[in-house]
Amino acid sequence: MRNQKHFVAMSAAFLLSALILCVAPIQAFAQKEEVLHSFSITDKAGFSPLAPLIADSAGNFYGTTEFGGIYSGGTDNGGVVFELSPISGGHWTLKVLHNFGNGSDGNIPQGSLIFDASGNLYGATIEGGAYNAGIAFELSPQTMGPWRETILHNFNFNGTDGYSPVGGLTLDAAGNLYGNTSGGGAHNNGAVFKLSSGSGETWDETLLHSFGSGEDGSTPEIGGLIIDGAGNLFGTTGFGGSYNNGSVFEISPASGGTWTEKVIFSFNADSREGYFPGSGLIFDSTGNLYGAAQMGGGYGGGVVYELSSGSDGVWSYKVLYNFRQNSTDGRNPTASLIFDSAGNLYGTTSAGGAYGYGTAFELSLKAGGGWKENVLHSFNNNGADGYDPVVPLTLDPAGNLYSTTQPGGANAGGTIFRIKP
Repeated sequence: MRNQKHFVAMSAAFLLSALILCVAPIQAFAQKEEVLHSFSITDKAGFSPLAPLIADSAGNFYGTTEFGGIYSGGTDNGGVVFELSPISGGHWTLKVLHNFGNGSDGNIPQGSLIFDASGNLYGATIEGGAYNAGIAFELSPQTMGPWRETILHNFNFNGTDGYSPVGGLTLDAAGNLYGNTSGGGAHNNGAVFKLSSGSGETWDETLLHSFGSGEDGSTPEIGGLIIDGAGNLFGTTGFGGSYNNGSVFEISPASGGTWTEKVIFSFNADSREGYFPGSGLIFDSTGNLYGAAQMGGGYGGGVVYELSSGSDGVWSYKVLYNFRQNSTDGRNPTASLIFDSAGNLYGTTSAGGAYGYGTAFELSLKAGGGWKENVLHSFNNNGADGYDPVVPLTLDPAGNLYSTTQPGGANAGGTIFRIKP
């Protein structure tokens, strides 16, 4: 299953955080975009990246491609895990750490990777494995050569497990892993799962919630899950809810090792609040939630929203920014957003901008309230640039922004790009 939306995951090495936006006049300031790597559909280094980049302390970036690699022929779709490293002269080099698709392995990694404190990487694929329903995996660095893969769980079409895990994995302080599946569970509308380290290399799976009963959400999004200090999980679904236009949900640990789920907001296409939430969620420092909906809003180009919890536990929803459908602003935000230490916010839209192929944008707070938008880059299907960005941005300490595009680039297989202030 292919899903073009984007994700949020928590990592010991990198934390993608919060966003606040509001309607404001669009600003335009000079930024420089560089394509650091162009993937090719004909080589063995993978192509079509659909996961955000995460960084280690040395400034290397790690990510995945959906397709390609040395096992991508025949019926196997493959995909790779790669490392992008800076080298002398301002150049970058890409190295494949693992090739998927060798039969019993997973295929088509989509969600984000995460590090643990020991430098191991964790992620998921939406296909492949023992039942061709996807896997959760761990990659451990070796002294030489490719990283060692351990399959932690094989998802199953057995009517009780979930299948096709999207959005990557989220790690808690105790070392447990959490994630979404887009299908399966008791109602075949997706599930939330927990993986705990057991005896041997295989981890124990617990299904925390099955989506799709009554007015529940349905089909969790590639934005993945985020976790708060109390161990509550939050995420979005693209469908379901009271109006079948998507939902925001919370899953909380309860007594006896059980978990409870509640929908804290249902999107409605008939309102001006936006609908079809494509992005994952992020927190601010006070625990408010922020996300984006691809469609609707005041101008029909999608919205950015805030959810705030009251003392009674009821969440209030507010639209903070409406994307316009004009030749300047972007539209249809599908990726989660991030903020810098100064409180400026960054994200992408999958369409709109000067060429109609999406934008990267910054929002900064105005004196007296409200936000102003600065379109940092308009992507272009010109044979060199990538386009249709649907992956969250990653910020380095120098203020540079990094991400990927699935299509475009000099070799037509997608790009890794950097936007310099």
